[in-house]
Amino acid sequence: MLCARPVSRADRPARRREALGAVLLLVLGVAADVRGSAGAAIEVFTRAGCPHCADADAFLAALRRERPGLVVEHHDVVRDPAARERLMALAAARGEPAVGVPAFLIGDRLIVGFRSADTTGVALRAALDAATTGDDALEVPILGRLDPGRLGLPLFTIALGLIDGFNPCAMWVLLFILALLVNLHDRLRMLLIGGTFVLVSGVAYFAFMIAWLNVFLLIGVARWVQAVLGVISIGIGAIHVKDFVALGRGPSLSIPAGMKPTIYARTRRVLTAESMGAALAATVVLALLVNVVELVCTAGLPAIYTRVLTMHELPAWRYYAYLGLYNLAYVFDDGLMVGIAVVTLSRQKLGERAGRWLKLLSGLVMIVLGALLLLRPEWLR
Repeated sequence: MLCARPVSRADRPARRREALGAVLLLVLGVAADVRGSAGAAIEVFTRAGCPHCADADAFLAALRRERPGLVVEHHDVVRDPAARERLMALAAARGEPAVGVPAFLIGDRLIVGFRSADTTGVALRAALDAATTGDDALEVPILGRLDPGRLGLPLFTIALGLIDGFNPCAMWVLLFILALLVNLHDRLRMLLIGGTFVLVSGVAYFAFMIAWLNVFLLIGVARWVQAVLGVISIGIGAIHVKDFVALGRGPSLSIPAGMKPTIYARTRRVLTAESMGAALAATVVLALLVNVVELVCTAGLPAIYTRVLTMHELPAWRYYAYLGLYNLAYVFDDGLMVGIAVVTLSRQKLGERAGRWLKLLSGLVMIVLGALLLLRPEWLR
């Protein structure tokens, strides 16, 4: 029988570094797989001053609003001689005696010219549908086989919302409240207070993300904005990863220790309230306070997500619909914790070990997204 020796305190930093390396390889491997199968859906060759090219650009802009996951790469055959030569080679390989612009490459199919959305547009849609129903699925660890043509922005929204919801800052306060409420042995009271805390937190977070969204809509899609946000994202991610390896040393994005006595005092007001109405009112105040205090801890992912969202050039109502989807995923984690506590009347604690792993996951996601904003922002469309 093989036996593993106990892990001593001296070994723990090395084990954390090994775990960090394994998770980092996993995240980077998934990112590489996504890139490998989610290349440009349409390449369009145009030139300045071409009226049919302008009509094609307008059609593609509308098509991108319909299909948020669609990526369009533009090539000007006048300004880019290499693009002109490539277009001629593509036409020759397909037996085209002459080629003009606009021209569209979808998978292996080359479509030349653009008449209208009702004619050429139909052909382009059909070519896209044929390309996305092919075997473009990818293997993702844990999640299994995924088809990027069927996922895109909705899955990205849900995944990021779930990861954000497991933020140690928000989770710590909720679990602390639930652990104290267990002593009352009153499931209805636990459900009302815990549910109110989660609901108010979700509404406050939704308002916070609306503010981010409108800032980015006002600024626009300037490249420098993406670069600055990418650098900030990588910096925040690095701090979270540092906390996994060396918690308590150096800078950290957590709830300040000086604010914890205030949070404890507000929590006691919830527990000692004479009526349910007073308890719920105190819960609302506590939830708003916690959301304000933890802004530094949780601002990274909402900022990145809203930046990516505005890159898709959607109608206004769809922006808010996606924010709603994100926040539903964000509060799902907390709602699950409330449900477990109410049913089992058990105390759930967010220990240091779990907090480290949550920070590691959040940090690696921030680093990868920040790097994409810096180097390959088109991959996020």
